Amino acid sequence: MKRLAIYCGSATPGDPVYMENARFVGRSLAERGIGVVYGGGRLGLMGAVADAALATGGEVIGVIPQALVDAEVAHRGCTELHVVRTMHERKQAFTDLSDGFITLPGGTGTMDELWEAMSWAQIGYHAKPVGLLNVAGYYDGLIEFVRKMGEVGFLRPQHQSLLIVDHSLEGLLRRMGSHVPATTIGQIGSKDL
Repeated sequence: MKRLAIYCGSATPGDPVYMENARFVGRSLAERGIGVVYGGGRLGLMGAVADAALATGGEVIGVIPQALVDAEVAHRGCTELHVVRTMHERKQAFTDLSDGFITLPGGTGTMDELWEAMSWAQIGYHAKPVGLLNVAGYYDGLIEFVRKMGEVGFLRPQHQSLLIVDHSLEGLLRRMGSHVPATTIGQIGSKDL
């Protein structure tokens, strides 16, 4: 994996574990020679990932909608900063520019990005690994929810392993590196849908 899209929040939570982890991720990816593709912001976890990767000599590609540039939240120190018109164009660029996705803690925007990466993998728009770094148990409820979707039948057996989860970056990268693409909805016979 040469580049990973990092989905995370633009907020700075009160608990320092989230910012520390974001810096660790940015620094660790740069040390491994893995470029960061992210939301292009300078605030919160997004800014922490970018700053740490840049300080370690890593490549950082920001993709940000014009509306957020106008709100003066763009990170002007990125290796590259792509300004797009819409959030859809932003997510398409994340997919085009990266070899996989890692989701760190975040809010509704982060969840939007994660779910789209997963649904696009189901459909076959990409065959890239979708990772979730469960920092300090932040995503325990989401992990349980994904399990429940499978249990009830809203997440097909072929797609129940789409979300690669780990509590450590090392473990997550190892698991993402051995990712085998799921059978897409288009490859499943209509009798199995």
